[in-house]
Amino acid sequence: MQDRRRKLLTKITSTSAIVTFLLQSGVALARSEDDQATEPAIAPGEIVVTARKREEGILKTPLTVVAVTREQLDIKGIKTMQDLAASTPGININDNSSGHADRSFQQIIMRGMTPSTTQATTTSLFIDGVPVSSPSAFTAISAPERIEILKGPQSAYFGRNTFAGAINVVNSVPDGEWGGSATGMVGTRSNYRGRVEIQGPIIGDALTFRATAEKFSKKGSWTNEANGETLGDQSSLTGTLLIVAKPTEKLTIKLFGMMARDDDGPAANTRIITQDIKDSSGNVVYASQSNCDLNGNPYICGTLPSTTNGVSANTTVTSNTRNLLNEDTNRVVSPDDTVDHYGLLRHTRHLHGTIDYELNDQLSLSVLGGYNSEKWTALIDLDGFDTSSISSSTSPSGYFDYPYVIEHSTMDWSSEARLNFDFGKLRGVVGLSYLYSNSYQGQASGTKTASDTSYTKGGKDESETKGAFFGLTYDFTDKLALSVEGRYQIDKIASYASSSGLTVSSDVFIDAGYYAPGTLLAERQYKNFTPRVILNFQATPDLLLYASWAKGVNPAKFNTGILSQTATIQQAGADSGMSLTVKPEKLTNYEIGVKGRLFGGRLTYAVAAYYAQWRDQINAIQLTLADGTYTDGVANVSFVSGYSNSGSVDLYGVEGQFGWHPFDLVTIDGAAAINETYILSFSSPNVTALTGISDFRGKEMPNTSKYSANLGIQLGGNVKGQEKTTWFVRADWNFKSGFWTNQANTTKTSDSHKVNFRTGATWGNKSLQVFMTNAFNNKAYTSATDNWTIEQNYRYLSKYSAVLVGLPELRTMGVEFKVNF
Repeated sequence: MQDRRRKLLTKITSTSAIVTFLLQSGVALARSEDDQATEPAIAPGEIVVTARKREEGILKTPLTVVAVTREQLDIKGIKTMQDLAASTPGININDNSSGHADRSFQQIIMRGMTPSTTQATTTSLFIDGVPVSSPSAFTAISAPERIEILKGPQSAYFGRNTFAGAINVVNSVPDGEWGGSATGMVGTRSNYRGRVEIQGPIIGDALTFRATAEKFSKKGSWTNEANGETLGDQSSLTGTLLIVAKPTEKLTIKLFGMMARDDDGPAANTRIITQDIKDSSGNVVYASQSNCDLNGNPYICGTLPSTTNGVSANTTVTSNTRNLLNEDTNRVVSPDDTVDHYGLLRHTRHLHGTIDYELNDQLSLSVLGGYNSEKWTALIDLDGFDTSSISSSTSPSGYFDYPYVIEHSTMDWSSEARLNFDFGKLRGVVGLSYLYSNSYQGQASGTKTASDTSYTKGGKDESETKGAFFGLTYDFTDKLALSVEGRYQIDKIASYASSSGLTVSSDVFIDAGYYAPGTLLAERQYKNFTPRVILNFQATPDLLLYASWAKGVNPAKFNTGILSQTATIQQAGADSGMSLTVKPEKLTNYEIGVKGRLFGGRLTYAVAAYYAQWRDQINAIQLTLADGTYTDGVANVSFVSGYSNSGSVDLYGVEGQFGWHPFDLVTIDGAAAINETYILSFSSPNVTALTGISDFRGKEMPNTSKYSANLGIQLGGNVKGQEKTTWFVRADWNFKSGFWTNQANTTKTSDSHKVNFRTGATWGNKSLQVFMTNAFNNKAYTSATDNWTIEQNYRYLSKYSAVLVGLPELRTMGVEFKVNF
């Protein structure tokens, strides 16, 4: 413990030294510049952000904010949430869940705050400050004005699920002039993207619009050795419409709608197994890659190797699988909207409106309302290999196969009203908010004939959040200001019996008996206050220092899914730590930072250090238990998942970013982060059964990189003698250190180094870019979680016996052409 404190003190001291150096350098340079001019130089293209629900310069905002402008998105080639995370230190994306790694599940991990459940989130997404339910909405926003990444708890302004931070996509607002663009991209592996934007007046400047349509498709980077098809194919079709009304100078009304359809092929993932898979004659079909023994269990220790078993999956849709997909009983998603192939089909809808009214010079009123709907179905090969050579008398296909259907439906709507005020030294906002959401989940296995298989549909889970918030900033002097913010919210969560009703066989969690469809099974209400206090000191016009303290709360959960299990399994769940209700998890965050500019505005920088205490952490419990039934003498198993407040973690780190324009033709930008995690307590029957470790103190959180960095170098400028003609050449290096697969820290991925190149030219209203991503073909896994070796006798499900890994997109080259009109 003393050694840990000494290390922490050393790191904080080092950070303080950096901050002190920047402070002294900034003050000295600012004084030198003040001697020459009354006004300090303004950094070119300083970005305005709305991190505190009001417009502020990014260098004057006392928060850790990363803003990526439309121009930066374009010149870096950022198109997806994965691209954004790769180019932003301190962020990881986990797409690994329920035996597959694909776009159906994208968990944003910021500052090492890994959600321990697949349905939980510690970082939320917003469009124009209105919450959205899924990261998939990000890809549907065509050429936004900017993307704001806010780090640290943002509960006061953005509400629930902003435990680690928030990401806000800000739309471009149309003006009263006709205009638009058409963009086309083609690349290797049938990669293409087409996008059309158009904007203009409906009634002059009083009523304008902006519409976009985009089609994207690509083949995957990996070949399925079973049939030669590619794995990781993706396709999206999106459309958006923004209407802006300005009936008076003081009133602005915005309506935004978005529709998206994602249609993907089988996921690019595989298993690294630690048990041999043999056919009925005892021949090894897929070999174990175990290199160590953990608690008597063969496993993989250290850095994960490349797979020696190749990449394969059963992806042929048989008549039995087709019948399973067409089944309409007990479905979450209708068969008409269900995927008809191995892969994913998702429908996303988003609608929001905002009203901004300036009452007078001191007061303005804003009202926001939003609606989200998302439905998706995924058909996966759960065993993860081509098993057509392994005969099975119980399988409809005649060989062992494990097709598995997962479906999900969510809906939410929200509203917010806030009054902004500015009385000189005192300014701020007060407001009210409301959020309602519900979700359904379902699944089905295709190991039996469709006539013998039924979908398991969970009941409705719903939540309702009412909140009142405020943010006050008072300027004690023209340099010293104090901000006090807070949100009081009431969370009510409820869970209901499914449409087929529920028979509870044990009174371990609730009274045994039959519960009719729609019967309330559990309901809880939680009241929380989440404050934030910020003290900031504007030492010079070019140097800001700040310190903050904040609290965050993540919503509670239920374990109602276990109520449909047998009495034996319910008792096993209770013995493993499950209770019906899981309390909210809480975070206390301390942060200091400095940001500013040097050399006449040619260099901008921001550095922050934080320390956070994560308590009542919600962790997943996953059990594989015999359900007491048999098929041809083979015991059937149930995959049971639940949650418990079994964790406590300390997190601390240093993050920094800079942008430097040393010469007219040269731009250099970069960022780096050290995100440390220190587990104080944790409990997992699965991890303990595998490793024998029950005391996890001092271990690190999984699925998050401790070290990350990016560096971009760009050359470019005007073409001499050619009017409105520019050129650029750019290289980006993105680095993420390897991450652990579990809290025992036994197994980890390799470091990821991705290098991208892009060059282009613009002449008049046309532009052309040529690009290469992942130029050196880095094959580091994008995600990795402990899993099981699944074979025809289900012998290796009692303990983890494999690692499920997501495979990266390999080198891709292409050309993009754009015409503005």
